[in-house]
Amino acid sequence: MIKHKPTKTVLSAFAFGIIYATTAAELARAIEQPPAAQPVPAKIEIADGPFKPTWDSLKQYKCPDWFRDAKFGIWAHWGVQCVPAQGDWYAWHMYRPGDREFQYHLDHYGHPSKFGLKDLCNAWKAEKWDPEKLIQLYKRAGAKYFVAMANHHDNFDNWDSKYQPWNTVNVGPKKDLIGIWAKIARKAGLRFGVTVHNARAWDWLEAAHGSDKDGPMKGVSYDGALTKADGKGQWWEGLDPADLYGPHGAARTPAARKAYEVKWFNRTKDLVDEYRPDLLYFDDIDLPCGEAGMNIAAHYYNASLQWNKGRQEAILNTKRAPSGCRTAILLDIERGQRDTLDPQPWQTDTCIGDWHYKQDIGYKSAEEVVGILVDIVSKNGNLLLNIPLRGDGTIDDREGKILEKLASWMAVNSECIFGTRPWTTYGEGPALKLGAISRETRYFNGPTTANIRFTKKGDILYAILLDWPGDGKSVVRSLAKTKGSERNTISSVDLLGCPDKLEWSQTDKGLVVTMPEKKPCEYAYVLRIKGMDLEAVASKTDLSISAGADGRIVLVAENASLFGYSPAFRVRNEDRVISIGGWLDCDDYVTWDVKVGKPGSYTVEIEYGCPNQCAGSEYTISMGGQALKYAVGPTGDWEKFKKGKAGVFNLNKAGVQTLTIRPVKDKWHNAMNVRSVTLSAQ
Repeated sequence: MIKHKPTKTVLSAFAFGIIYATTAAELARAIEQPPAAQPVPAKIEIADGPFKPTWDSLKQYKCPDWFRDAKFGIWAHWGVQCVPAQGDWYAWHMYRPGDREFQYHLDHYGHPSKFGLKDLCNAWKAEKWDPEKLIQLYKRAGAKYFVAMANHHDNFDNWDSKYQPWNTVNVGPKKDLIGIWAKIARKAGLRFGVTVHNARAWDWLEAAHGSDKDGPMKGVSYDGALTKADGKGQWWEGLDPADLYGPHGAARTPAARKAYEVKWFNRTKDLVDEYRPDLLYFDDIDLPCGEAGMNIAAHYYNASLQWNKGRQEAILNTKRAPSGCRTAILLDIERGQRDTLDPQPWQTDTCIGDWHYKQDIGYKSAEEVVGILVDIVSKNGNLLLNIPLRGDGTIDDREGKILEKLASWMAVNSECIFGTRPWTTYGEGPALKLGAISRETRYFNGPTTANIRFTKKGDILYAILLDWPGDGKSVVRSLAKTKGSERNTISSVDLLGCPDKLEWSQTDKGLVVTMPEKKPCEYAYVLRIKGMDLEAVASKTDLSISAGADGRIVLVAENASLFGYSPAFRVRNEDRVISIGGWLDCDDYVTWDVKVGKPGSYTVEIEYGCPNQCAGSEYTISMGGQALKYAVGPTGDWEKFKKGKAGVFNLNKAGVQTLTIRPVKDKWHNAMNVRSVTLSAQ
C-alpha cells in the first residue's frame, strides 16, 4: 500500500541534514539552526515496491506499451508567465535591467520592487479557460496523451499544493488547474501527464533578491527581499514571499538549500499521489535535486505498480540518465530529434512557437509538425507538442488552425502513426545520416521526393512520402527485388485516403508506384504495403564531405554525427551559427565522413568556444589510424569561437574516411562548444 502523506508534515532525510518539522514555522526555525542542533532526522517515505532510489534498481524499469502505441501528445505549457504574452523565461528577465522583458515590465506593470512575480501570479485569472473544448480539439488533432505544466522555474504550483502556498487555488485563478485538466483529459480517453520544472527555482529566481545598479531606482530592492510581515494590509497578507522566491540574503544558507530540496520532494510526491499521472516529466539533466529526485523516481515507479495492479504504466522523462542507465528513465530531447533508429523508446518535446505564450511570434506550420512527427515515429520515438495558452486560458486563431489541419491529416493517415513500431530501417533519401541526436529542423529545410519514412504494424508496412513525386512515380528503393531471395514479396499496395486501385511493380530499383492524379491530403502521403518478410534492402547515401574550391575540407558542426546523449546542436541567436555543445559525457563522441581527394599531409585546425573558467579538458582528433591530442583553451565564452592548430595528418590513401573527436577519459571536465574542423592540404 502507498503510505499516506501527512497533511501538515514536511518530510526530510538524514542525508539532507534537516529535521522532521511538523509546521512551516518549525521548518523556518530549522533552517536558521545549524544541523548539529537538530533532532534525529526522519526517513523519507516512498511507496513500497521493488524500486529503490538507486540507478541499479531503477534499471528494472520497462517502458509500457501504452506509450509506445500513443506516439503523439499535446502539452499545455501554461502558467503565470503566459500573462504578459512575452514568451519564455519572463520571470527571469523581468529582474534583469537591460533585458527587453525588464523594460516591458516597467512600461506595463511598474518597477519589480512594487509589482513583481508574486503580483503577476495574482494577475493570472484564466478567466476564459474552457478545458473541455481544448481537450476535444487536442483529441481531434491526434493526441493520445495530454500533458499539463504543474509548475515552472517560477516556483508557482498549478494545483492545490499542500506544501507550496503560492498555488493556483490560493492565488490567481483560484482553481485546481491540474485536477481539472486530469479529470477532463481522462474522461476524453487520453492518458494524462504533468511536467515539473521548479527544481532550479532556487538559482533561477536569485535575481529577484537584487536591485537596479543605477538609475532612479538604484539600490531599491526587488520584491524578492520582502518578508511575510511586509504583507500586512496587502493582497498577499499571510503569504511568505520566501516560499515563492526562496530565502533572502543571509538566510540563503546551505541548510536552507537542503530544506528547499526536501520541500521539492514533498511537493512532487504530493502531485504524484494526488493526480496519479501516467507521465512525469522533469526539465532536468538526470534526476533533479540529488537524492530527492532518486526517491521520487522510485516512489513513482512503485506507486504506478500499486495503482495498476502490478502493471508498470509510468513514464518518467528526463533529458539524460548517467552512462549505462538509459533504460532507467525515458529519454526526452528538447527541441531535437534522433537521426538514427533508437532501439529504446524516447520522446521529443517541442513547441509550435515559444514555450510560454508570446504574441506575434511565428509558428511551425502543420506540415512541419507532421514531418517532425513522422520522422520521430519512424525512429521509435514520440512527439510531445506544446500549444501554449494565453494567460486567459485560450489559444489564438493561428494555433487553432494548425490543430484543425493536424486533425485533417490524422483523419486520413492516423493508422501509420498509432500502434506502430519501427521497421528494419527508419527511412531513405538525402535526409539519412548516421549518428544520434540532431536539432529538429535539420532534415526539414524543404521537402524532397526522395525522403521517405517507414513504420509497420503486423504485416503492413507504411511508406510515408514527405512530398508528392513530380513525375507521378514514387520509388521505394528499400523494397527493391533481390535476385535469389524470397524476401520482400509484396501482395498489395494502396494509398491511404485514395479509393483508386494503384498500379505498381517491384523491380531491382525498388517498389515503383504510379500515384493517382488527386492527392488524398495536403502533405505526407502514406503508401500501405502488405507482404511477407518485408525487409529493407541495404543502401547508403553518400554524405561524405569533399574539399572546396580552395582545397580545404571544412567540417561544420551541423554536418556532424553525434554519438551518445550529451552532445547537442546549439544555435547562436544573433547569427544562427551552429555548434556542438552540452558535451558532458566522456563516452560520447562526434564524427564526420571525409572524402579525401588525394594522399598527403593535412593540417588540422579546430574552431571552438569555451569560457575561461572551463578550459582544460582534453580530447583526440583521429582519422586514418592517426590520433592528435589537443587541450581545450579559453576563448572567453561558449559562443566566442577561436581556431587552434591541432596538428598534421599524414594520410596515405584517398577515399572516404571518418574523422572522430573523442574526449580523453578522466580529462574531460568542462568540454567545449565545437564549431568546425578544417583539413588543409600542405
